[in-house]
Amino acid sequence: MTSQVSSPAEQADEAVVGEQRKRAGGKDVRKLDRVIIRFAGDSGDGMQLTGDRFTSETASFGNDLSTLPNFPAEIRAPAGTLPGVSSFQLHFADHDILTPGDAPNVLVAMNPAALKANVGDLPRGAEIIVNTDEFTKRAMQKVGYEASPLEDGSLDGYSVHPVPLTTLTVEALKEFDLSRKEAERSKNMFALGLLSWMYHRPTEGTEKFLKSKFAKKPDIAAANIAAFRAGWNFGETTEDFAVSYEVAPAVKAFPVGTYRNISGNLALSYGLVAASRQADLPLFLGSYPITPASDILHELSKHKNFGVRTFQAEDEIAGIGAALGAAFGGSLAVTTTSGPGVALKSETIGLAVSLELPLLVVDIQRGGPSTGLPTKTEQADLLQAMFGRNGEAPVPVIAPKTPADCFDAALEAARIALTYRTPVFLLSDGYLANGSEPWRIPDLDELPDLRVRFAEEPNHTLDDGTEVFWPYKRDPHTLARPWALPGTPGLEHRIGGIEKQNGTGNISYDPANHDFMVRTRQAKIDGIEVPDVEVDDPQEAKTLVLGWGSTYGPITAAVRRLRTAGESIAQAHLRHLNPFPRNLGAVLRRYDKVVIPEMNLGQLATLIRAKYLVDAHSYNQVNGMPFKAEQLAAALKEAIDG
Repeated sequence: MTSQVSSPAEQADEAVVGEQRKRAGGKDVRKLDRVIIRFAGDSGDGMQLTGDRFTSETASFGNDLSTLPNFPAEIRAPAGTLPGVSSFQLHFADHDILTPGDAPNVLVAMNPAALKANVGDLPRGAEIIVNTDEFTKRAMQKVGYEASPLEDGSLDGYSVHPVPLTTLTVEALKEFDLSRKEAERSKNMFALGLLSWMYHRPTEGTEKFLKSKFAKKPDIAAANIAAFRAGWNFGETTEDFAVSYEVAPAVKAFPVGTYRNISGNLALSYGLVAASRQADLPLFLGSYPITPASDILHELSKHKNFGVRTFQAEDEIAGIGAALGAAFGGSLAVTTTSGPGVALKSETIGLAVSLELPLLVVDIQRGGPSTGLPTKTEQADLLQAMFGRNGEAPVPVIAPKTPADCFDAALEAARIALTYRTPVFLLSDGYLANGSEPWRIPDLDELPDLRVRFAEEPNHTLDDGTEVFWPYKRDPHTLARPWALPGTPGLEHRIGGIEKQNGTGNISYDPANHDFMVRTRQAKIDGIEVPDVEVDDPQEAKTLVLGWGSTYGPITAAVRRLRTAGESIAQAHLRHLNPFPRNLGAVLRRYDKVVIPEMNLGQLATLIRAKYLVDAHSYNQVNGMPFKAEQLAAALKEAIDG
């Protein structure tokens, strides 16, 4: 993004919006380059489903897109209250975009709580579609409205469309044998139909989806389709919507290929399956359900045909214990969790370090501490991943930068784990996990070869000539120990958490051996080969903005804004957080200022300052939401000028 998004009404008045043309029925069709829509309602109003369907149709149309689902932690928060508001924001465009957008052009508010919770994010001139049926005196008082905002002038700066969504939906479904309450549940489909008409979204996919979703309840499927069509027809016929909008496909934004819309958790799941196939190993997931990681367990459980085994354990400790056992048995082993679960798994992660077995620890970060904010995003587990175990227990840490990048990050985590025989942390977060974007499906020949060789015979000769198997005799290049499957004749060896004797793996209490093993395990992690960090610096800037994880989109969008405004700024983004890329120190020393935006209180900045002795400046946010590009641009401009 290069400028603040204006509302459709404002864009229509500007020459840059494009030509207008008349369509059948005398309504204008106005061309836009991008739109940000937010669906908001009660947690039972189906806003996530509505947003997901609009997103799917937008992806099939060929727009670039980015989404931000935002919902309460409670399964069913009190109806009509501010804590119970659920929203789904979608930014779609005819060009490359990076974030879900700073400010919605269009707000669909299903009740007073949804309006009050979201109106503050709207720019002047934005369009508001409100479900007037829900603006009862009691509902408005519940959220602090003393008078109706639809009548008191407080919304005069916006283009307000009052629509009795509930009444229109019930009327559209009167021919169906449904109670009023059952009919009202389809009002989200009416709203989806209306927005689909406004923005010329395809409809076939949604109707097919509804038939599939309610295949065992054909009457419910038919009712939802009828509500969806009624909403589309309402937009076509009502005089309140005199204009519809077109956002052309983002033809130039994507390299040639086959694309699909994908969320971060789904991409990560597919990456794990692909890694197991490329390694020719069965995939085992030992997990305990926890928001926002549970979707990975749900998805992988569908893929038994690929040799995937999923185990929903009784708790976090059992989940990782089973995964570590599967690693010992020769599987590509994974455990998934969020920050609170990592704390419970820490002892077993330390055991995996001691045993030197490949294990993927997937942490979908959320707001903390303790159980914290289950449905809100944060990236505050970095130091826990780095140091959250007793003793010296180094673990590689990598982080994806976008939802689609979760696929590649999973493959990279598997490469490191299998090559170096080590547990690996993969740090995603709630924003990436639930957000979505287009993903180019890779060809099989683009995927890395991850095959490993298990130990099959003795690897050491004693002084008397006897050939034996030493489980801790290392590869001289990777320092990885051999991986021997249980039951392989002659390769029996000890496991357990007590310190190993170098080479033999026997129990050792020798101080010198312990010192050697600690330093060797650290050297193995330090020696992991990772790509150099790439720097985007077309103007030889003096200020570098360094990010990691999901801050990539907002940072890149902010950098684009600044460069468009004539500012000089460089950007680099880290995937590998332990070990750091070997050229990182040299990169940092090239700049007078280094700014590190993080959704924590400065954890990467702490590591950078300690390791490289550079005066890195933190810019931090911990409100459970991703950065906004405009906010970051202002902070970076201040750093440039300071």
